[in-house]
Amino acid sequence: MRIKETLYVYRDGKIRVTVKPHEYLYFDISKAWFLRRAKGYMGELILNEEFLTVTFRFKQHETEIKGRIAWDCNERSIDGFNPDIGWVRIDLTKLFHIHRVYELKRGRLQSEASKKHSLRKVLEKYSRRERNRAKDFLHKLTTSLAKSFKGYIHGFEDLNKENMFGRSKRRNRNVAKSDWKTVIKLMSYKSKVVLLNPKNTSKTCSRCGRVNAPKGAVYECECGLVIDRQLNASINLYLQMEGLPPSPKVFKDLMRGWSGFTLTGDEAYDSSNELERSLRLVNPKSYVVIT
Repeated sequence: MRIKETLYVYRDGKIRVTVKPHEYLYFDISKAWFLRRAKGYMGELILNEEFLTVTFRFKQHETEIKGRIAWDCNERSIDGFNPDIGWVRIDLTKLFHIHRVYELKRGRLQSEASKKHSLRKVLEKYSRRERNRAKDFLHKLTTSLAKSFKGYIHGFEDLNKENMFGRSKRRNRNVAKSDWKTVIKLMSYKSKVVLLNPKNTSKTCSRCGRVNAPKGAVYECECGLVIDRQLNASINLYLQMEGLPPSPKVFKDLMRGWSGFTLTGDEAYDSSNELERSLRLVNPKSYVVIT
């Protein structure tokens, strides 16, 4: 039976519960161990035939919002961008390896499992281990992200796997093994998360807004921008979070706050209006490493 806060009074170590007008139940909890440790205030009481359970409420301190960071989800990495922090790459190779190892183990047994029923339990064991190890990795990853970027609003692509399957069996397997939804789910109760529209984030130029068809890991645009493809997508997602359209002025302002940012490390083309480049490459800042 649940007893609302309006139906009881706590005073001098004793709880008085109103059963009906002028009829009460008394509980002495003055020597209870939890009173010295509880930092909140009493909430509802739960009463049954043997026990009285006292719940406590805690005031949630509002975290000051430091800024926003947008994450581009890929098969083997998650790439984030914030103009003050820069480019952050989270390596998912270990997670990909976990799924791949158990995929190969199951593949060797699946053809024989239809004939030998005892192998089905082995397959179930492998699947269970895969889920547990992947979940452990993702819990550690999201906890590290939440601590490293405490106070930031995290923007993730609202991806739908069903729309990403194509003719390539290898790519379909890689997409099926991805854990993007799980990352978002775990991050949502460790930090503030918003979902972003993933349409054309990898194809749109983060400097001028043109839609191109990038090839390989490098994104090149007619405006002269040469940039990592995944970083380009992260910048587009960040612009979406801020409600800003891509433009050369906005791009320049974003990069001004990131000291040491370079496009490629080569000299700028004379025939283009490309931004002046530094002579050295800047690697992404990897804040999270799961061992």
